[in-house]
Formats: sequence, C-alpha cells, structure tokens
Amino acid sequence: MRLLIYTDGAARGNPGPAGAGAILRDADGRTLAEIAEPLGHATNNVAEWTAVRLALEEARQLGATHVDMRMDSELVARQISGIYRVKHPDLKPIHAAVMELLRGFEGYTIGHVPRELNKDADRLSNVAIDGGPERASRTRPTPR
Repeated sequence: MRLLIYTDGAARGNPGPAGAGAILRDADGRTLAEIAEPLGHATNNVAEWTAVRLALEEARQLGATHVDMRMDSELVARQISGIYRVKHPDLKPIHAAVMELLRGFEGYTIGHVPRELNKDADRLSNVAIDGGPERASRTRPTPR
C-alpha cells in the first residue's frame, strides 16, 4: 500500500512550546490517520523531524510499503535526501530513527511543498501546541 504523508512541526519562540502534525492518506485521497502530538519545549527543527518520525511510525502500523512524503521544511527534505548533513547533536538521534524507518519501506519519495499546500499538517501541529494532550490525537478513521 502506498501512502501520501504531509508533515509539519511548529515551535513558538524557537525554542518554545512545540507540536508535531501529520496526515496520512491513501492513493484515493482518503485520510487514514491524523497526528497532533504536543512536544513540550523544543525547537522548530526538532518538531519538524519529530513529525516525520511519528508519521513514518504510523505508516508502518498501517501497513504501508511505499510512502510519498511532503513537507514545507526545505531543510528537512534536503537533509533526508542527503543533500545537507544533520550536524546538530539534538537532531542526530531523530535523523537516525527516521533513516532506519525509511529503510523498512520498499520505496519512498521526499518532496518540499509550499506552505499553502501543507495546511492540514500545519493545523495539526498547532492543535498539538494549543490544545495540549487532551486535544492532541492520533486518529484512524474507519475505512469505507
């Protein structure tokens, strides 16, 4: 099964209150899962990377074999693609986890999209910050 994944991370204050958001859709555009996870106090980069990790973990749980990832962080997209290196010590463990998860899929693509095409993931990352744990969620709508 191939999934289209949009991810976003947000931090207010950078560092500051942070959240990770992701939306996972099937080939027909149906939403299979949404993630809105509060991260406490973190940087924007940690939030962006954590959103990717959480989305890939959920994709594995859903049985995805291929993932097409889209994000508005050009830096993270280029770091995953190997164009840029990850140098910050706080990001290295998350980077390693993401790369390990990606090796578990038969195939994947990474793409940078403009912010306006990433509104759903952005909304979820902000829900995570604004609502805290009681409003944050991981949902799997029932397939139709």
